[in-house]
Amino acid sequence: MKNIEKYSRGYFMPPVKSLKWTEKEYITEAPTWCSVDLRDGNQALIIPMSLEEKLEYFQLLLQVGFKEIEVGFPAASETEFTFLRTLIEQNLIPDDVTVQVLTQSREHIIKKTFEALRGVNKAVVHLYNSTSVAQREQVFKKSEEQIIDIAVTGAKMLKKYAAETEGNFQFQYSPESFTGTEMEFALDICNRVLDVWQPTADNKVIINLPATVSMSMPHVYASQIEYMSDHLDYRDNVILSVHPHNDRGTGVADAELGMLAGAQRVEGTLFGNGERTGNVDIVTLALNMFSHGVDPKLNFDNISEIISKYEKLTRMSVHERHPYGGELVFTAFSGSHQDAIAKGMKWREEKECQHWTVPYLLIDPMDIGREYEGDIIRINSQSGKGGIGYILQQKYGFDLPAAMRENFGYIVKNVSDRKHKELMPDEIYDIFINEYVNISTPVEFIDYRFNQNDNYETDVSIKINNEVKELTGTGNGRLDAISNILQNTLDIDYKDLVYKEHALGKGSGSGAGANAVSYVGFTAFDGTVYWGCGIDVDIMTSSIKALFSAVNNMISSVKPIL
Repeated sequence: MKNIEKYSRGYFMPPVKSLKWTEKEYITEAPTWCSVDLRDGNQALIIPMSLEEKLEYFQLLLQVGFKEIEVGFPAASETEFTFLRTLIEQNLIPDDVTVQVLTQSREHIIKKTFEALRGVNKAVVHLYNSTSVAQREQVFKKSEEQIIDIAVTGAKMLKKYAAETEGNFQFQYSPESFTGTEMEFALDICNRVLDVWQPTADNKVIINLPATVSMSMPHVYASQIEYMSDHLDYRDNVILSVHPHNDRGTGVADAELGMLAGAQRVEGTLFGNGERTGNVDIVTLALNMFSHGVDPKLNFDNISEIISKYEKLTRMSVHERHPYGGELVFTAFSGSHQDAIAKGMKWREEKECQHWTVPYLLIDPMDIGREYEGDIIRINSQSGKGGIGYILQQKYGFDLPAAMRENFGYIVKNVSDRKHKELMPDEIYDIFINEYVNISTPVEFIDYRFNQNDNYETDVSIKINNEVKELTGTGNGRLDAISNILQNTLDIDYKDLVYKEHALGKGSGSGAGANAVSYVGFTAFDGTVYWGCGIDVDIMTSSIKALFSAVNNMISSVKPIL
C-alpha cells in the first residue's frame, strides 16, 4: 500500500510503567454494565428510533438485566426530551434501575437536561468535553488550561442545577477522545473535575475513559487505564468506567484488558451498534465471562428473541458469524469439525461431565436458547460422515455402523455437491431411506419360517419378476441361512457380513409402528462394500429386510435386473 509515511501513532503511553494487569488471568466478576444503545447506538442509525420504538427498546434492555441505561441527550431534540419525560412521568423506570443522560459543558444545555430529569428517582448526569491533542488544536483551538476550564465550569454547573432540581443525581465525567490525550493531561483534567464534585463513599463519581477512537493495540489502552486508576484522586470514591469503540476491531479486547487494569464499569451496546465500526459489544463481553464460569449478571438465555427485537427496532442486522448471536456461530459444516463435535457430545452423555468441554463449541448452545438440532451441524458438500451420522441419530434415531456412515456420507456429499446447496435434515433422511431402507427390487422379501432343528433350516418366500418362489436353506444361524439361500438362488457371492441392530424411537423410520432397525453390510467379489437397512416391528424381520436391501443394492450395481 502507498502513503504509509502519512500515518503515525497518535496515542500516548503512560509516563510510568503500568503492567500489573498482565499478572491477572481472567475477569473474576461482572462490571457494572451501562447500555448506551438508546443514545450512542440510536444516533448511529440511518433512521433513529421513534418514541414508541425507544420505549420498546428500553423494555428489552430491562429484560436483559441492565441496571444502568443511558437514555439519550435530552437537550438535543424534542424526541429525546419527550422520551425521558415519558419514562419518568409514566413511572417506567424500575426502582433498581438508574437512567443516564449526556450533556455538554454549556449552560443552556445543562439547564435543559435537568428540566428533562425533574422528578427522576435516580439518574447519572454525564458531562463530557474533548481533550485530545487533535481536538484541542484543530477543532477548539484552545490551550490545555482553556480545555480544563470548560470541564471545571461544566462540573460546577452540574452541582448548581442538581441542587435546584427534584431528583437524585450522580455525576459522571468523560475526557472525550481520551485515547488521543497525553496521560498527564487526562489525569489532571479528571482530578480538577473531582475537586469540584468532592466524591464521598455515599456519593461516588464516575470517571469514564472512552476509546472514542480506538488508536492503539489493546495492551496500550489497558496500561492507560491502569495508570489512571493508580493516580486518580479520591480513588476509593471513584467508579472507573470504560467506553471502547471498535475502530480497530479490538473493542472487546480493549474492554476486557481495561477491566483487568482496574475498570469497574463498562459502557457499550447490544451487538456493538454505534458510530463508525460501533461500540464494544456487551453481548460478547458478557458471554465471554459466562464461558469462564463467571456470572455476567445479564440474561441472554433466549438470544434469538433478543436478536429479533434488536433487528426490528434498529433496522440493523446481526451478522451470521457474530460471536454467540450469529445464526452460524455454533454450526459446523466441515467434516472434521462435525466429527469432533459429535464425539464430544457422545462423550458428555457417557461420562456425565460436570464441565462443558465439547470441541469447537465455546459454550453449550442450549444455555442461550439455541437448539442442537439444525444448529450445531448442518450438511453440505464439505461435511463428513460424523456430522451426517449425527443428524440421522439425533433427529431420526438411526445409529449407523461406522463403515456405513462413511458409505452414506459420500452419497450425501455427492448429492449436495451436484445440487450445489445445503441439505436439510429431511432431505438427508429421504436420501437414506431411498438408498438403504427396505429395498424390494429386483428381489422382494415376502415371508419366512424357521424350522426348529440344529442347522437352522429356513423357508423363505421371495418375488422376482412378479414370480413368487418358495426356497429352503440352512446355515449356522437364522440370518446366515437366509443369506445362503440368496447366494445360491441368485448366483451371487459376498463375504464378511456385518450386522447391527437397535430399537428405533417412536415415530422414526418408515411407518408409524416401526420400532426396530437393522443394518447389514458385506463385501462383494470385487471388493466393493454394500449396505442395507431394514425397519420392522419385529427385530428378526428387520434384519432380513436389511439383508435383502444390501443384496438388491449389489445386484442393481453389478448385474442386469433379473
